[in-house]
Amino acid sequence: MSTPTKPLQDRVAVVTGASSGIGEAAAEKLASLGASVVVLARRADKLQDLVERIAKKGGTAIAIAADVTDTAAVQAAADRVETELGGADLLFNNAGVMLPAPVEERATGQWQHQIDLNVTGLMNVIGAFTPQLVRAGQEHGVADLINTSSIAAQNIFPNFAVYSGTKAYVTHLSRHLRVELGAKNVRVSAIEPGIVGTELQSHVTDQGALDWLEGSKESMEWLAPQDIAETIGFIATLPPRVNLQQVTIMPTAQPS
Repeated sequence: MSTPTKPLQDRVAVVTGASSGIGEAAAEKLASLGASVVVLARRADKLQDLVERIAKKGGTAIAIAADVTDTAAVQAAADRVETELGGADLLFNNAGVMLPAPVEERATGQWQHQIDLNVTGLMNVIGAFTPQLVRAGQEHGVADLINTSSIAAQNIFPNFAVYSGTKAYVTHLSRHLRVELGAKNVRVSAIEPGIVGTELQSHVTDQGALDWLEGSKESMEWLAPQDIAETIGFIATLPPRVNLQQVTIMPTAQPS
């Protein structure tokens, strides 16, 4: 049974992109709230370290190494969650990549990578786990699908067109899914962070974007992954009647 200190005691949470950054912090937060957490990402060694860290703090977690762009691997992960834990009732769909560049450079490989991970990978996970969420919603009165979008879904950032387009997809998709699944007691939320200090920045190769990011550090304190994790925990522990459809989380000094 859940308690005030462990409000997610009876729940099973799946976190993608869990090997670092927001996903890693969210997994630790959800475990601290009592959820049994399934951490999913490609890097098995990072996941194992996370599972051991959660266990040392009294939490429960299992690791599944999988690439969310691999449809069969994601379905196999969902089948394992079903078999071993009875299915997920909370999905934090967080895996993603940010590779800004001027469109005139025709960095088609980077375009495709962002679309594959931020859109197709997202859909692979939604497709595999939604049946479990719907069943949990019907049986227990609540389930959660939380998708990581970005403030880039709303605002304009030069040279971020493809990334921003993928995140606009995430936000708009989430709104539609909320209408589709809400009647089945599945709450759908889109999280739109501003700049968060994660590995995303280390993947950037465009010099203009790198200069902009570096300059922003001098004018503001970036968000930390734990800030987003706290918000995920808050959303998941709200009464079943409450659904935060869209949450924008900005550094205090970030203007847009």
